Amino acid sequence: MDTNEQSSGLRLLKKGQKGIMHALFSRVGIMLVLLVLQALMLFSLFRWFQQFLPHVLGGTVLFMVIMVLYLINSTLDPTAKITWLIVIMLVPVFGALLFWYTQSETGHRAEKKRLEDILAATKDKLPQDEKVLQTLEQQDPGEAALARYFRRSGCFPVYANTQTTFFPLGEDKFAEMLRQLEQAKKYIFIEYFIVDEGLMWGRILEILAKKVKEGVEVRVMYDGTCEFSTLPHDYPKKLQALGIQCKAFSPMSPFLSTHYNYRDHRKILVIDGHTAFTGGVNLADEYINHIVKFGHWKDTAVMLKGEAAKSFALMFLQMWNITERHEEYDKYLNVETLAAGKKTSRNRSDGKATLTSGQKANEETVPTTRQLDGYVIPYGDCPLDADKVGERVYMDILNRATRYVHIMSPYLILDGEMETTLKFAAERGVDVRLILPGIPDKTAPYSLAKTHYKSLLASGVKIYEYTPGFVHAKLFVSDDCRAVVGTINLDYRSLYHHFECATYMYQTSCIPEIEADFHKTLEKCRVVTNETIRQEKRSLKIEGALLKAISPLL
Repeated sequence: MDTNEQSSGLRLLKKGQKGIMHALFSRVGIMLVLLVLQALMLFSLFRWFQQFLPHVLGGTVLFMVIMVLYLINSTLDPTAKITWLIVIMLVPVFGALLFWYTQSETGHRAEKKRLEDILAATKDKLPQDEKVLQTLEQQDPGEAALARYFRRSGCFPVYANTQTTFFPLGEDKFAEMLRQLEQAKKYIFIEYFIVDEGLMWGRILEILAKKVKEGVEVRVMYDGTCEFSTLPHDYPKKLQALGIQCKAFSPMSPFLSTHYNYRDHRKILVIDGHTAFTGGVNLADEYINHIVKFGHWKDTAVMLKGEAAKSFALMFLQMWNITERHEEYDKYLNVETLAAGKKTSRNRSDGKATLTSGQKANEETVPTTRQLDGYVIPYGDCPLDADKVGERVYMDILNRATRYVHIMSPYLILDGEMETTLKFAAERGVDVRLILPGIPDKTAPYSLAKTHYKSLLASGVKIYEYTPGFVHAKLFVSDDCRAVVGTINLDYRSLYHHFECATYMYQTSCIPEIEADFHKTLEKCRVVTNETIRQEKRSLKIEGALLKAISPLL
């Protein structure tokens, strides 16, 4: 598609402007505003109420002691406790106000109740095949125990009849997405954290508009922060004019709310209930290396063909229906899946993926779909419940590993539990390796990641930085038998504050490909050592040390 075609009809997107509202609605923005207000208040106290200063200081100290005692006895995780203790000791009154504001569920209490109702109503929509679970129990009791945890924490069955395809680059996934979208007959569900105009979304939108005319139901949902970065506020109306149902999750408004703290970070594409994609790749051109922002963009994804795709369809519908009242779930879940062993169709006789408009996938790494085998568990993580599924699954992989755990993540902002788990695995003799970005997209998380390096290295964890550019993949692979590909980063936002999703795989044929891709990526990395840590810029070290005190708020 040439430039003129992209700018016609379907190219409806207008570049949004990043504004001050986006920063203001973040926790950091709120905290900065409160800091300024407290400074003004203290100045007023010193100037106009000097005679009462001893009383004010005495009351502040007493209030601070009460808050410290409350935090120590609270159920917050230890790292968050330390952060809030620091904030409240530095700015007692407004620090306490910020704490109570974030704990009050202001603005998202109704959403939480609605989601709880949806989850309760849909918990049996995808029943577990007990024969599959029993077979898994015989093969590996540890895997069966994890499968039971998935079932307890949500409607996440384990499947044994799903094909898995691994994509080592965003452009590989994009090429296959286009082929699969062209084959849609009934419905297409799209849920992505970022949607941005350009080649990638333009090609997808072209197909979506065509499919609507063919009678296919199309729904698109993106996170509300796109309104301040990539999309205009009225974008849903523009897509609706094409017959596409569209909504923004948690759209921004001028009213402060803790609701804004919980973002939809999922990346889900479901086609007809039998094909699903997930992984780190958003719908923007940097993810397929069509444009360059931070060097070469290394990302990964996975495609499922078979019954497991229904789990992603259900996850999509659960999120979509937070603002809806009636939904025919069975209409989208009771669909015929692919027959065993059926191969994915290709547009070329040699089976390799192709891209148009000058886009070329890496010919050496173009994936092929494997025969059915192994076990697949698609799962989601919700920040509004008590289960930290994303973190616990990662910890389970680390704790049960006997030979290796290889990890890719764009960020490394760890709480005490996750850092201890990584270190303990390495101290047991497990080969724990982390691939992180060599070129960061943001300096704050980059400097924070480096604050963990020395401690991890001391325990035997090996750390590498991807020199060609930015690693955005969220990937765990262990012992040649288990892997996770999804949207969950190793940072507080993903593990505690975002809606996330991923695919857990055990004994699937694509796992050797995932491990091979890890080693291929490793060849392009620099090794982190104590010497390289000493050579880091002092400004980066200072920034990391300062930000670490408030890392749970970032």
